[in-house]
Formats: sequence, structure tokens, C-alpha cells
Amino acid sequence: MAVLFAILALVPVSSRGDAAEKNRLFDMQAIRNPSSLAVKVLQDWHRVNGPVPTRQKLVTIRVGEIWPGREYRMPVRMVVPASRKAKGFHLTGGNTLRRLERDTRLSRFDQDLVRGGVGLVYTVVQVLEQSGLGEMGRESEARFARSLDPHDKIQYWAWPATMMRAITAAHAETGHFVPGGRVAMSGGSKNGATPSMAIIHDERMTAVFASVSPIWDSPLRMCDRKAWDELESVAGRFRNGFLGGHFGPNFNRRALAAGRSWTDLQKFAAETSDSVFVSRNLKQLRARKVDMLFHPGTHDFVAFDLAWGGAHHKDIPIYLGANTGHGQRKGHPELERGQQNRIAFLLRHFFPKQVEPLLPSPTVDHEVVDGGLKVRVRFPAGAGEESGRIWWMFDRPIDGSPGYLSRLIPDDQSVEMKFDSAAKTWSASIPLDPRASRIDFFSNHRKVIRYRGTRHATYVSSPYTRATLRGEKQ
Repeated sequence: MAVLFAILALVPVSSRGDAAEKNRLFDMQAIRNPSSLAVKVLQDWHRVNGPVPTRQKLVTIRVGEIWPGREYRMPVRMVVPASRKAKGFHLTGGNTLRRLERDTRLSRFDQDLVRGGVGLVYTVVQVLEQSGLGEMGRESEARFARSLDPHDKIQYWAWPATMMRAITAAHAETGHFVPGGRVAMSGGSKNGATPSMAIIHDERMTAVFASVSPIWDSPLRMCDRKAWDELESVAGRFRNGFLGGHFGPNFNRRALAAGRSWTDLQKFAAETSDSVFVSRNLKQLRARKVDMLFHPGTHDFVAFDLAWGGAHHKDIPIYLGANTGHGQRKGHPELERGQQNRIAFLLRHFFPKQVEPLLPSPTVDHEVVDGGLKVRVRFPAGAGEESGRIWWMFDRPIDGSPGYLSRLIPDDQSVEMKFDSAAKTWSASIPLDPRASRIDFFSNHRKVIRYRGTRHATYVSSPYTRATLRGEKQ
């Protein structure tokens, strides 16, 4: 691994080269240019035997300059079927340098992809300390706190650029990849946020499955002072590196300490958010027929704004695992332990003629009836949902607060829903706590997807809903 670390080391270069990037986050012409990859081959194409034989290659590529005169390089491993070109590929960044040095041994799911003619492309989207570039990571943070230039921060430029440049590297291997194939990405945390951002900019990307990562531009993320004042009046000046962050770790206080102002932070959020949030790009993503599914977690410190997102983006497809998120290891007793959303999502994307569609986002309505909350959930005709279960909480602390994370859905606050065949709705009646001011609720619905004789249980959620019961504005 020492050789790979040495090749990835931060290297001075004579000039920036990508001049247009000085004025915008990505120069897509440069991103797509294979001649600037400066490929270094560590392992040339070779056969790897196994249940499904493959051909594999390991290289490092020049992603670009992280700042003038400093080159940023990352490894890329490419895997294709042994006897034909790959038509499209699954791209992931959740890898380590040590793992990429070894030939990839295919999981059962990867075998299904490769057997069907789909390739695999692996790169590294990790904290730079783990890539042997800790000094560069620290310098990047210091630069960004002073400049508020998104190009200076790893998560805004280097990570998404790495994934886009990995596509360029794969497409340059014309003897092994068919041009124009589908490119689907999946991952969690930074490897959910990074592809969610990259897909906004790179039309070669066709699908994203992301968990515990940002989705929408809530007021806290936009540095809205009213939202922050309300949060701090309730929660105090708490310590958490992510709660309230724009698109990841919260940098507000570091930027303020470096001499920037709240006005500067708001200007940064206003100018950058179109480039990072899926919620601000739904029209163009849907025009491109991009497939999307998100697993934000109900108790996650990165996806800390479910109530706002549920109110403003009801049609973004999500699955909410009850009491899940970063650090939430147990989950609710009724959590769907066998859900296989990621596998089914990717199989559907790559093999649409062989795999049924997953469930779309349903609509939901509610009303107070006889001391209970009557909830009704409806899917489009023919969607194929097979079950319904609802969860709820009373007076959950506000988005972004420590209490939002620590107060879990009680074990007894979940019930099966009933299907009304006449009204074509799933319904449940929740007994109300007379002391409660509001209630949060959501429901999950199953559909089993089949591929090559294997069943995959998938689930989608109704929009997360916060309803006022008394005494407060919704």
C-alpha cells in the first residue's frame, strides 16, 4: 500500500490548468476530458476468476487541482465481464486504499450485475486523513473558513469531482465499456451526499441511492437567523459537528471566528445551494429521467430536518427506517429488518425489462376524529403495495436539536394499517395524548421485487408529517 500512498501524495504542479473553475464550482468540459487524467496504471487489465469471471484494472487519476498548484489524485478500480464490454456501471466511493489494491471478489449482488453485463467502478470518497492526506484536509478546512469558496472544501469540490472523473476514466477504456451506458451510484453519509451532488452536474449519471445524507434546503441549512435563533433558544449552544450544517459538518462558527459574518454565511448558502441540493434540481433531474431513492433515517445528525422536508418535498421518494441514523444501532422493534431497497433499486435501474418498478411516493391526509387521528395513505392505481404500518411521536423536539436525535419513537407507538378496498387507501386511527401539542407520523409500505428467482422486500414511506393538535402553529 505504500506505493499507492506515494502516488496519491499531494503534488505541486506548474499551473492550475482548469482556469474556468476559478469562477464556478465545476468546469464540466474539463471534468469530461480524458487527456487531463494523467493516468498511472498500477494493475493493467487482467482476468480474475470466480463464480462470475471478470477483467479488472487499477489506476490512479488526476482529479484536478484542489487549489492553485496542488494536484489531487485518487485511485479507480474498474471491473467488467470477462468476455464482453460492460454496458453501464455501478459507481461507488465507499472504499479504502487497501481494499482497492486487491482484486475485487464479487458479492452475490455484484455477480448479478456483472452477469447481466453491468460493470463496477470503485473510487475513494473518504475523510482525507484515511487516504494519507490529512495535512491537505486540514489546510483545506482552514482555507475554506477564511474564503467561503466551495472549491476550497473537500465535500463541495474534491469528492464529487472524484466521482465524475472516475466516469471519465472508465469511458476512456473504450475496449471495455460501451459508451453511453447507465451510471448508477449508491452509498451512505459522505457517499450518499457526494453522488447526490454530483448527479446534479453530470448528465452521464442516471441514478442515485443515498442514505443518511442531505436532501433538501431547509432554513437551518440556509443559515436563516430566525431558524437558528429558535433552535438555540430551545437547545442552547450545543456541540455537534453536523446538526444545522449546510451540506455536511457545520462550519458556521469556524467561519465566524475567521472573520466572516452571518451575512457572508447566508450569501454562501444562497449562491451554493443550487449546486448541492437535490430538492432544488428536481425539474431537471426528472426531465433526465434520473432514478432516485433516499434513506435519511428518522434520527440522523446529517438528515436532521425531516419535518421541514416532509412538509415541502412530499414527492421525493424516501424510506424512513424507524429510529435509524448515524449511531442509532438498535432501531425500532418493528423496523423492517429484511428490507433490500438498494439491491432492488439498482436491479430495476439496470434491468428495467426484467424487474418491476418500486413503489412511488404515496399521498397522505389526516383529520382528528373522536379523540383520535385518522390517517389515510393512497398510492396510484396499480402500484402494487402489499402492506402498511404507521409510526408516531408526540411533541418531538424541533429539527436540528439534540432532543430530535435522542428522543426515540416509543416501542408501543406503531400499528399495522388496514386497507380499504373501496376507497383504495391504507388507514389507521392513532389514539391522541390529550396533553400533546403536535404529533409526528409516517407510514411504510412493502412491495416484493423479484429477479432471477430471488425475492427482494422493498419499502417506501409516506411523507413525514408534523400535525398541530393544539396551541401551536404548524
